[in-house]
Amino acid sequence: MSIHVLHGQPTPEELATVLAVVQARAAAAQAAAEAARRAGAGPDSPWGDRARRLRLAARPGPNAWRTSGWAH
Repeated sequence: MSIHVLHGQPTPEELATVLAVVQARAAAAQAAAEAARRAGAGPDSPWGDRARRLRLAARPGPNAWRTSGWAH
């Protein structure tokens, strides 16, 4: 990202202040987006998890009948 000064002659301190504010706002926006992603990341309960309905079928093999009822 680049910032261009269009008018005036800002001092190095003024530029540093502006860049610090822009960086802080960008970090806050990223943190808010991450928190929103985590909040809506999954179901409240395993019973409401739709992915659970898509589990793989039991594979044939020794003791397959025992493991067919296990949660995946």
